[in-house]
Amino acid sequence: MTFAQLRYLVALDTHRHFGDAAAACDVTQPTLSGQLRQLEDELDVQLIDRSRQPVVPTAAGERVVEQARDVLAARDRLTTIASEMQNRVTGTLRLGLLPTLSPYLLPLLLPDLEASYPDLTLILREWPTDEILNALHTDTLDAALIATDEAGPNLHDRVLFTEPFVGYVAPSHRLAGQETLGPSDLALDDLWLLSEGHCFRDQVLQVCGRAPSVSQTTAQFESGSLETLVRLVRNSGGMTLLPHLATHHMSETERSRFVIPFADPSPTRDVRLVTRRQHKQRLVEALIDTLHEALPAAVQHP
Repeated sequence: MTFAQLRYLVALDTHRHFGDAAAACDVTQPTLSGQLRQLEDELDVQLIDRSRQPVVPTAAGERVVEQARDVLAARDRLTTIASEMQNRVTGTLRLGLLPTLSPYLLPLLLPDLEASYPDLTLILREWPTDEILNALHTDTLDAALIATDEAGPNLHDRVLFTEPFVGYVAPSHRLAGQETLGPSDLALDDLWLLSEGHCFRDQVLQVCGRAPSVSQTTAQFESGSLETLVRLVRNSGGMTLLPHLATHHMSETERSRFVIPFADPSPTRDVRLVTRRQHKQRLVEALIDTLHEALPAAVQHP
């Protein structure tokens, strides 16, 4: 039995497809399949029900997969302990981020992180909240940055920073020229929204006084990208709401023409770091320290 075989088994449980699991492990499908056959022969038990599509673990396989995750996590902890004894920050951190966060945060974070911790390898995944939380539960991720109020059971979370919302308003819009916005200024019939499944969409609807559970709105258009919404405002008019970091890369001219802050108290979102296992702490703390140094002053952190 090898760590590689356990990793292949966990990957197959995660992806439920031999080809996808092999790709995730950077090996060929015959290699992964053959190694899993060897593992089954050594344990003298069938671990995978290959008759079903997608493939699933057998009852015995589920127990072995659970133990395999624990073994791989313990191996990672040993590596971390060895690095800490040498006072080094080294290793791999698998980090999930929201699509409404990663394009704006990563350009601030990565240059400083690479300069300060050259032996830290960061593997990034941009997924919606539900996929991120599922990946944490299956140990596909070590940590994640989310913007919902609670991470859920069996997860540890802490607020890293609080990000205000701003309006992004076309010069031809009825609200253009105002110094500040208030929730009563907003109307869904001229507001561009993210599509369903994005937590930022739900937060915007709450600012507008609309329950996120109500699926139908009179919004003009819904998109999966904040950058698409920004381009729509520029080219077609209307307005949208953005998290503050989405404006950080804009020129001063663009901000002065399009961006209107909210009057106090501004609507905000808390960005949280979420983990399931208390391991790779030195890597996580290095990430947090670098993040706090890189954040602009308008974004508060504890």
